[in-house]
Amino acid sequence: MDVIDIIVTKRDGGELTPGQIDWVIDAYTHGAIAEEQMAALNMAIVWRGMTRAEVSRWTEAMLCSGERLDFTDLPRSTTDKHSTGGVGDKITLPLTPTVAACGAAVPQLSGRGLGHTGGTLDKLESIPGWRAELSPVEMRRTLTEVGGVICAAGTGLAPADRKLYALRDVTGTVESIPLIASSIMSKKLAEGTGALVLDVKVGSGAFMKDTASARELARTMVDIGTDNGVRTVALLTAMDTPLGKQIGNALEVAEALEVLSGGGPEDIVELTVRLAREMLAAADLPDAKDPGEALRDGSAMDAWRRMVRAQGGDPDAPLPVAAEQREILAPTSGTLTRLDAYAVGMAAWRLGAGRARKEDRVSAGAGVTLHAKPGEQVRVGQPLFTLHTDDPDRFERAAETLADAFDINGDGERLPLVIDRIC
Repeated sequence: MDVIDIIVTKRDGGELTPGQIDWVIDAYTHGAIAEEQMAALNMAIVWRGMTRAEVSRWTEAMLCSGERLDFTDLPRSTTDKHSTGGVGDKITLPLTPTVAACGAAVPQLSGRGLGHTGGTLDKLESIPGWRAELSPVEMRRTLTEVGGVICAAGTGLAPADRKLYALRDVTGTVESIPLIASSIMSKKLAEGTGALVLDVKVGSGAFMKDTASARELARTMVDIGTDNGVRTVALLTAMDTPLGKQIGNALEVAEALEVLSGGGPEDIVELTVRLAREMLAAADLPDAKDPGEALRDGSAMDAWRRMVRAQGGDPDAPLPVAAEQREILAPTSGTLTRLDAYAVGMAAWRLGAGRARKEDRVSAGAGVTLHAKPGEQVRVGQPLFTLHTDDPDRFERAAETLADAFDINGDGERLPLVIDRIC
């Protein structure tokens, strides 16, 4: 194989053969292809795209670059969910124990936040003692005994993707649906789950800003899963407004606990139940307990407590609270018609809830509390936001970010919570 020929083929709009794809992924993973050559191929893919066959084989080649977990011998059917990320997206926290309480096993490998989007592991690490790093043996034991696990992916899973993503991040080649889809799916397929539900976010706080591009990404990922023998379905869901009313690590854990206690914000409950039903159906468990009942009768909370303990956490320990709080008040009375998810996420980031670089530390207690959501009435002088931080010098920039984040009595239109279903 000649890497120059492969670059030129894609540059000129040709289709790469399975052999070319297998070779180029393996050679790059093992250092036989220079960074600038792989960067050139990535850029050619950005411009020329990929066929379904190319994307499926590219994903398979990245998947085969490392180990693949196998849970087929578990006594429960396995099913998992992946979200493309957003603001206030704490759904994994109540969802995993809910599905476990309904009889499935959920091997949930999650990540950390970067920029305005939060990370599931950062949220869970606000629980005293909880640890994200589990060995495959510990993961299997927890799945067998508890039914659900949320942990960090090991370095042996899809190492080609880790190397490729780092290169794309510094060469302007992140924004390619084939490369995004293959990156996500290579990691999710490596988990060894038998069924997968994708939550593809749409709106200002999401990676995909419009429905058409989100639908294309969802369709591509569903096709990859299907081609690799995993039952896969995707929901397109709204991220023009934050999910729930708490944005920040410990704040979101507290809100997830409200949901697991049978309460919580309506949008979090609705999406948790909808995704749980999709996961159970994909796992071919038509007679499973209904997720809504699991939230109401306390069995989802019981599963949560077992999950936290299994990973060293104390489910009864108080969550961290930021040292400083400040309120932002409504400037007028009326109906809140717009609340921009991206701006709220950036405000939480500026307060210390997120990171600019992967090695940055996050503040467990930092974030934003929303006192109203679009469609609700507000009165002049009432709190719209409460800002939480350990560093009061961060308040000013966060407040500046929120100054144009909302409209009262405007003409804003909201997306429905669930926009479409792709299967």
